[in-house]
Amino acid sequence: MRNVYVAGHRGMVGSAIVRRLNDCDDVKVVVQTSSELDLTNQSDVSRFFASEKIDEVYLAAAKVGGIMANNEYPAEFIYQNLMIEANIIHSAHLADIQQLLFLGSSCIYPKLAEQPMREDALLTGTLEPTNEPYAIAKIAGIKLCESYNRQYGRDYRSVMPTNLYGPNDNFHPENSHVIPALLRRFHEAKARGDASVTAWGTGSPMREFLHVDDMAAASVYVMNLPNNAYLQQTQPMLSHINVGTGVDCTIKKLTETVAKVVGFEGEIKWDTSKPDGTPRKLMDVSRLRNLGWSYSIGLEDGLRNAYHWFLQNQNNFRG
Repeated sequence: MRNVYVAGHRGMVGSAIVRRLNDCDDVKVVVQTSSELDLTNQSDVSRFFASEKIDEVYLAAAKVGGIMANNEYPAEFIYQNLMIEANIIHSAHLADIQQLLFLGSSCIYPKLAEQPMREDALLTGTLEPTNEPYAIAKIAGIKLCESYNRQYGRDYRSVMPTNLYGPNDNFHPENSHVIPALLRRFHEAKARGDASVTAWGTGSPMREFLHVDDMAAASVYVMNLPNNAYLQQTQPMLSHINVGTGVDCTIKKLTETVAKVVGFEGEIKWDTSKPDGTPRKLMDVSRLRNLGWSYSIGLEDGLRNAYHWFLQNQNNFRG
């Protein structure tokens, strides 16, 4: 029986990883709430790893937020994420834990990275200014893993997900990402009997989306790969692997699909005075495909699952 610690088990990704691991007969999942363990406190984290017999670590804990939060609280985003990563990775090493998986973000890549974004685009250009502190913290997490691998022979791996959605997503009306924001907006418009919903921009930008259960499946898959198979697709100074579908769609198509899933039959209007943002953001997932993993949840099915979760839990987020 392996004792597997999932840091960030209450978040969208961490909770999906816990669900996935609970299906494994040889795994005992270990979790700690933020009130039980402050991951930004080095001594507390060190004591936890020293006292627990942990075999593997999934580092899914992070301070996350949308553009507004990243703009308003850059110090919190870079400080808290750096501390969480450094404390967990270093304490895992001191506790002689050989296997760890760090979860990053596609925002590590340059703002103008060639599409689809390959792993070797890292550190080749300027980051998107709105989330630069968060991105730098995530890059530091990758380099921490690489450094402990190089110096101490650890097997600390990193996965970089594309845009995620699904159960336990953030449906706040101001701070949520595009899919939960659209699901909630169309749901409320349907409930009010609105004749139309207005979306920003032209709808032409293209984005890639991955259901969080697929992300969890990919994380467990990468963690359990034999070391030689993993190393064949990586290298000491480029050890992270993209996780996504390799398929994107227009925001217009996404919006129409959300309306269909929710059952909103009114008109969708486009406010073209609002900015579109980056024309395209797509991950190159050829490395992960070469390792034998591919996504299984299509966008419409995934949206139905996310909407079902929203309906079951909407009373918990009335803000």
